[in-house]
Amino acid sequence: MESQVSLNKNGQINIVLNERENHLFESNRQLNTNVNPFTKIEQEFSSFIGMNRLKETIKEIYANIEINQKREKVGLKAQKQVLHMLFKGNPGTGKTTVARKLAETFYDMNILSKGHFVEAERADLVGEYIGHTAQKTKELVEKAMGGILFVDEAYSLARGGEKDFGKEAIDTLVKHMEDHQNDFILILAGYPKEMDHFLSLNPGLSSRFPIVMDFEDYTVDQLIQIAHQMALEREYELSKEAEWKLRDYLVQQKQDYKIKNFSNARFIRNTIEKSIRKQAVRLLKKQTYSTEEMMVLTKFDLVLE
Repeated sequence: MESQVSLNKNGQINIVLNERENHLFESNRQLNTNVNPFTKIEQEFSSFIGMNRLKETIKEIYANIEINQKREKVGLKAQKQVLHMLFKGNPGTGKTTVARKLAETFYDMNILSKGHFVEAERADLVGEYIGHTAQKTKELVEKAMGGILFVDEAYSLARGGEKDFGKEAIDTLVKHMEDHQNDFILILAGYPKEMDHFLSLNPGLSSRFPIVMDFEDYTVDQLIQIAHQMALEREYELSKEAEWKLRDYLVQQKQDYKIKNFSNARFIRNTIEKSIRKQAVRLLKKQTYSTEEMMVLTKFDLVLE
């Protein structure tokens, strides 16, 4: 049987496919719908080196939203996700960068109504007299409504003991977490050991954060990859000799157990920026240089300190 084409009374074309063509059409339609639902998330976080667990968690949150919407449509119960988080990691492991990116991502997912990012520390929350802390903390939460409130070095809120106003800040945050759990996301961040101690002083606090992310130190290979990425973003590149020099230094840093709180990607960023300045001085003294020379950071430009 061949395909049949005809006009209906409204002048529209009707096409009747034969059995083979119809089978091919259905197969193609199914192939077209069988796409990766996480493509956008993977693209959004593709520039983040490592962090596989984080990426999987974002996929889980997105999948839960999509399935809950479908459950609602068929009359099944659907629950709102509580997305308050704890970030534990050493300096330069990407905690602040990830939190800022999550604000944008959750806005795109319609989890957050504004998607803005509010960063705070102890001084922004703790007041100078009784009642002042609660007011400061409340104002900060209101500012973060519809977005993410990121409190770095959160453990410092508990460092003053029972009489310190930091405890009042914690209590106020907890209250607003419960009252406005669907209006904003609170992320408490800090160094691993200090955060674990902080949580041990507040037994009921950890249960209020269903998502805990451990930000591991970067490996030497990952730091080299980050260095190339940061240089490329600035339209520079590392020479092979510069890469070897940087790698040798990083290996030594990793082996030296006396060095604490190595700043990971932050160190790489500072190194690239200092090296760019040193390269500029070298080229200016040289007076004549090519476009390629303006793009290459050599081992002589690399500042490691």
